Amino acid sequence: MKAVIAGGGIGGLTTAIALEKLGHEVEVYEAASEFKSVGAGLGLAANAVKAFDHLGLKGEVLAAGQLLPSAKLLTKEGAVITQVDSLKISAKYGVDNFAIHRADLHAVLLKNLKKTKLVTGKKAEICSESASGVEVKFTDGTSASGDFLIAADGIHSQIRRQFLPKSAPRYAGYTCWRAVVPQPKKRIELPSETWGEGARFGIVPLKDDRIYWFACLNARQHDLSVRNFKKGNLLWHFDDFHEPVAELIQRAAQEDIIWGDIIDLAPIDKFAFGKVLLAGDAGHATTPNMGQGACQAIEDAAFLYSILRGGGTIEEKFRRFEKVRKPRTKKIVENSWRIGRVAQWEKPWAAGLRNKLFSMVPQSVQEKQLSFLYEVEF
Repeated sequence: MKAVIAGGGIGGLTTAIALEKLGHEVEVYEAASEFKSVGAGLGLAANAVKAFDHLGLKGEVLAAGQLLPSAKLLTKEGAVITQVDSLKISAKYGVDNFAIHRADLHAVLLKNLKKTKLVTGKKAEICSESASGVEVKFTDGTSASGDFLIAADGIHSQIRRQFLPKSAPRYAGYTCWRAVVPQPKKRIELPSETWGEGARFGIVPLKDDRIYWFACLNARQHDLSVRNFKKGNLLWHFDDFHEPVAELIQRAAQEDIIWGDIIDLAPIDKFAFGKVLLAGDAGHATTPNMGQGACQAIEDAAFLYSILRGGGTIEEKFRRFEKVRKPRTKKIVENSWRIGRVAQWEKPWAAGLRNKLFSMVPQSVQEKQLSFLYEVEF
């Protein structure tokens, strides 16, 4: 069959690899002028690595990043709230807490597409379905047709809005800056996330002596004053955070700092619409608080790979995908939303209580959360 994919991000390209492996003719249409990753660092949890293994990509992906042995949650003074032994988790569930630059992962995915047609500058606007297949029209007036469509065109998907006009991104209440910088002289070997009052700062070591950092602050949506923040503004807001927060902010070139409001998609009722399927952020965009955004898009590709190998019409297979994926992605979106709200508490007394309570979370509760995420079968 001929598959049309709208969107050439991590989810779209991973899905293209899966479909190509099944022998389908695949065309990927990307809205941007070139196929490149937008963003900085990325964490892959054990479920995503397992999905890549299912698709035969695990070795190449792991070679492009690095496994981090543990992770810490800290107070702004640098005291440990909780610490996770990633090596122990990896021994039980498979490689976990794996860090990679988005551009490096993107390069691996593009390298593994052998026959897929890749077209840039094509933003999907609307699609129509007939007995013979689907047709996608782009904003430039051109169109493409195939037997089915995978809409992997992100949280602002026009295809999703066609079917679910009331679905729209929701603002989480906080905004974020990201950058990748060289390792400081005092090397950072372990990732951490620091929780202050209405502010968070994350640090993730990457391969090739690079550090990915992110900084979150409570703010109004589309706040122009916040959008125009310079390094000096960030340094002022994070001046009471432990080292090396200030040093990492200083090491970033102003033009390399990426800013964006944090948004997600409130869980929707349907992913499957006849011969059209919503995948990745188009169907279940989540806040980054559980590190599952890209992971769930990658899972989509692995599940779709297995489901398409079974019997039935394409419509039946897409409904099967929806039945499997909707409850899981809904739970992850909702849990991530709640974690983000708590992590951004502003009042000092509430933030102090939060940190104390998180330090007392029983190991059994943490284990239950991990088993839900990582004990997944494709």
